[in-house]
Amino acid sequence: MAKKVVATLKKGDTVKGIKCIKMVKSEKTGAYVFKTDVLPNDAEAKEYFAKK
Repeated sequence: MAKKVVATLKKGDTVKGIKCIKMVKSEKTGAYVFKTDVLPNDAEAKEYFAKK
């Protein structure tokens, strides 16, 4: 089971970027690790969570 979090980083009315935190299962140990990326817009965030 994977969880996802999307936080929008704003300053005023403009969106600077979106911080995405994805929980991914490690192939080596089987433990879950958190992968964090900052993406420029919301459309890329949807693609980010769609890929495995």
